Amino acid sequence: MPDKVLVTREIPAAGLRPLEGFDLTVLSEAPPEREELLEAAEGVAGVLSNVTEKIDAEFMDAAGEGLKVIANMAVGYDNIDVAAAKERGIAVTNTPGVLDETTADTAFMLLLAAARRLGESERTLRAGEWHWWGPKLFVGVDVWGKKLGIVGMGRIGQAVARRGKGFGMDIIYHNRSRKEDAENELDARYTDLEELLQTADFVSIHTPLTDETRHLIGAEELGKMKPTAVLVNTSRGPVVDEEALADALAEGRIFAAGLDVYEEEPKVHPKLLELENAVLAPHIGSGSRETRDGMAVLAAENVVAVLSGEKPKTPVDQ
Repeated sequence: MPDKVLVTREIPAAGLRPLEGFDLTVLSEAPPEREELLEAAEGVAGVLSNVTEKIDAEFMDAAGEGLKVIANMAVGYDNIDVAAAKERGIAVTNTPGVLDETTADTAFMLLLAAARRLGESERTLRAGEWHWWGPKLFVGVDVWGKKLGIVGMGRIGQAVARRGKGFGMDIIYHNRSRKEDAENELDARYTDLEELLQTADFVSIHTPLTDETRHLIGAEELGKMKPTAVLVNTSRGPVVDEEALADALAEGRIFAAGLDVYEEEPKVHPKLLELENAVLAPHIGSGSRETRDGMAVLAAENVVAVLSGEKPKTPVDQ
């Protein structure tokens, strides 16, 4: 009998094609309820999961000893208990590389929109409240030639930095370790987080969510930023203290923010929803057709590889 494979959400058809021949279960488009997820796990050998599903020890035990691989259709995998998987000999994979450029596009889109007050001005126009051009109407801040601070200089952070260079920006970055190749390619300068926050005109966050990075940007850090600065987050929501950010925006302590991720998705802090200087997107960072197809295919290929007795293409560090 073919191995049972669970796909926890509906995914692009391109990602299902590599899984033909397996005993395949695909759950609905919406995130499954916990009970539904645990029931569907029973007896599966492979799981293609998304960031919305908690794949923990309880899930793995519900699946049983035959579970061999959990392939997350994302770069981040904080939704998976990697230690529990390692204890049980289960491979965990993700989809790095595929979404770098698309997510960087999203980050720069948010940066530009926040800097030039695009959301606020469009809402005014659509409401029929734009009555004339004026020299003081919707005045934002320039992007060209400003200083861009990258927090987390991995593949996506470097892709954002390349876009910044196209806008003549001065690139500084903070990372757990120096990235000398990136420094040479991008003429980027390594600095500590404090200097980055104090001097950058734009701060773009690209760190994974770990115990160390949870609320990495809180009230104290926001207090170090320029009043004309813009904060962008396309990494994981809990890296930023949303309430502290909302307060800083409301009080004019920073100019604006562009967010694609939130602490308790799909909930967004109510204070943020009321602020004109917060540009808010519903986690669309990797949301292009080409990229979502590529992510789905890579996740599926990781499942196929492990269930065929081969090494996965993109295993996470276990």
